[in-house]
Amino acid sequence: MEAVLSPVRTKEDLLFEDSLRPRNFKEFVGQETVKSNLKIFIEAARKRDEHLDHVLLYGPPGLGKTSLAYLIAKEMGVGIKPTSGPVIERTGDLSAILSNLQMKEILFLDEIHRLHPSVEEILYSAMEDFRLDIVIGQGPSARSHKLQLKKFTLIGATTRAGRITPPLRGRFGIIHRLDYYRKEDLKKIIKRSASILKVDIDDKGADQIAHRSRGTPRVANRLLRRVRDYADVKGEGKITGKEATNALDMMEVDILGLDEVDRKILMTIIENFSGGPVGINTIAAAIDEEKDTIESIYEPFLMRIGFLERTIRGRKVTKKAYSHLGLLSPPASQGKLFKDSQK
Repeated sequence: MEAVLSPVRTKEDLLFEDSLRPRNFKEFVGQETVKSNLKIFIEAARKRDEHLDHVLLYGPPGLGKTSLAYLIAKEMGVGIKPTSGPVIERTGDLSAILSNLQMKEILFLDEIHRLHPSVEEILYSAMEDFRLDIVIGQGPSARSHKLQLKKFTLIGATTRAGRITPPLRGRFGIIHRLDYYRKEDLKKIIKRSASILKVDIDDKGADQIAHRSRGTPRVANRLLRRVRDYADVKGEGKITGKEATNALDMMEVDILGLDEVDRKILMTIIENFSGGPVGINTIAAAIDEEKDTIESIYEPFLMRIGFLERTIRGRKVTKKAYSHLGLLSPPASQGKLFKDSQK
């Protein structure tokens, strides 16, 4: 069940996400402050017949950064060329992309924090002065050539804003953080997706799915498809509150959206390390999971719902988590200190 609640895009998601993407800002539910600001910036750029300033969108995965990038391109009435940081391995790759961009066109760069430093340096002059500094030849005969670019907009997306270097971050004129969604907004997204997928769902069914979707539209849409499968086989094809509850319970997704891995992290800290504090490397080794996966996928959600604390000495399970798991929290005097080299 790990993949069901993961906010990271899977191969199956690729088959559905394009059809479920909002076609305009009105259909994009949630993130109201971000939308309001973007609408003003887009309208101002169009009024002046200029390119839109460079945009940085950051936040947890699955919240709609890619969808917003495509909506910006549509509202601006320009084309968009998508790529990602890990794909661009050489400076020549980025130079080729930038030199082929048309006036006011958008370059969408996902996972921008994973750009190679040498590739990132090319972006500095491209974003600021719209030119490329190209070195032709090698050795003593090498010479520098400045290639003028057409004015474009770079939209960068990242789940790790802290890993973006200050020089690169400083060249973005518009920076927005996408936050987790409210249950009411997730219900609207689920009902819209159900309509597109021709799934019969009632209000209680949508409510159950929204409640367990970890505040993430991608997870909500994935759970909708899985509950639809359950309703088609075990029920009468309609997703009701009862059908949704039975399906999600069968998948071991509890009422707060915790899955097996979430519970494993919490129980490992409680049973093996007296509730913490304990270093992240120790937790990763104990549950046989990658440190980055815990930090980027599971830890943010557990911290957001108040089940996990991040202290200077390590991670610590809260009394709220003990209560949810049906356990008695230990006295404050207990709790052995566990450290590792990196917290």
